[in-house]
Amino acid sequence: MPETDPVEMTETERDDFLGNGGTGVISLSTTGDDAPHSLPVSYGYDESESTFYFRLAVSRDSSKDDLEGRSVSFVTYGQDDDVWKSVVATGRLEETTDEGIETATLEGLQHVDIPLVDIFGKPPRDVTFEFYRLVPEELTGRHEEPTEI
Repeated sequence: MPETDPVEMTETERDDFLGNGGTGVISLSTTGDDAPHSLPVSYGYDESESTFYFRLAVSRDSSKDDLEGRSVSFVTYGQDDDVWKSVVATGRLEETTDEGIETATLEGLQHVDIPLVDIFGKPPRDVTFEFYRLVPEELTGRHEEPTEI
């Protein structure tokens, strides 16, 4: 029988930590030797489908253009009950208006709460947002496991 990693979260622990939304950092793939484009974001999480939803600010002169199908990693972390925890999801972004996922997206959005964080230097009503989802190809959670030093 394989040994369980003591710092790996169970699915239940992971889903409890993620809740139905919060904040984290998304890193978007780039070309060549360019570093990934990383930025803080708010997210919604639907545990029934293990799917993340993002409301991303967009502008046509942004390095975030062409988000559909882009490889991403998403990280959220924090303390819960005085124990550090983190979750990492990787996969490709899907635009929520794409034919074929619209119905699933509408159902998923009913289960999530995407916080609106005002970091744009102008009222959020003046910012253009697009919705994307991430159905992770890989989803892992880890928690602090105190050891003696």
